Amino acid sequence: MMSHYLPLNDVRTQKLTPLWSRALHSSIAVILINLSLFSGPLHACSAPSDSKSIVVGNFSDGSLSNWKPIKFSKQTRYDFFDLDATRVLRAYSQGAASGLIYKQKIDLYKTPLLNWCWRVDHSLSNRHEKLRDGDDFAARLYVVVDGGYLPWRTRALNYVWTNQLSVNELWKNPYGGKSAMMLSVRSNDSPTKTWFSEKRNVYKDLKRAFGSDIRYINAIAIMTDTDDTAGTALTYYGDIYFSAN
Repeated sequence: MMSHYLPLNDVRTQKLTPLWSRALHSSIAVILINLSLFSGPLHACSAPSDSKSIVVGNFSDGSLSNWKPIKFSKQTRYDFFDLDATRVLRAYSQGAASGLIYKQKIDLYKTPLLNWCWRVDHSLSNRHEKLRDGDDFAARLYVVVDGGYLPWRTRALNYVWTNQLSVNELWKNPYGGKSAMMLSVRSNDSPTKTWFSEKRNVYKDLKRAFGSDIRYINAIAIMTDTDDTAGTALTYYGDIYFSAN
């Protein structure tokens, strides 16, 4: 994949310069919180309607409101798909790398927990995930801390579904370095064609990844990318929201 931070004051579709594009879809940190196999009805992946939660991905309603495309290489195809009687976001990538970004300031003191569901139906045979020629993942979801007028201070924390690495493994992105951290949330030990429900404490993950207290994030993004390995991936994403507990 590529690497670069997307300027958050301009989230239009664009092709980013190689170095900065990878840093955006790179990053992460650890501390697993209830990474349990999702065995209930898929509609349980839908975001809650209570006023305390902040919904950023309302995919079950067929909405991509305020989500903007980011193009790095060839286009990953994102569309809505009815699966198990629930509408979800489908991502299909064949030698491509593009994502979707949602710009919103989130106060992690109030809502530190990031919740989502995902499912990989066609995974990658990728043995070099820590190297530049292997920086591809069937599923990734990441948060971005905007550096403002100092783009080199932008940081990204990237939760990924890996092929070879152990769950909870943390490493620097091969393009973005220490400003873009990667965290393995799922691995090939997790079966394909199975929904998983995730809950991450982003505040704690950011502190582990970057060694400092970070109160606010400025954007969240998803990406299914296969450009470095010229592979094929098919992934589904359920609703995404932040909560206090």
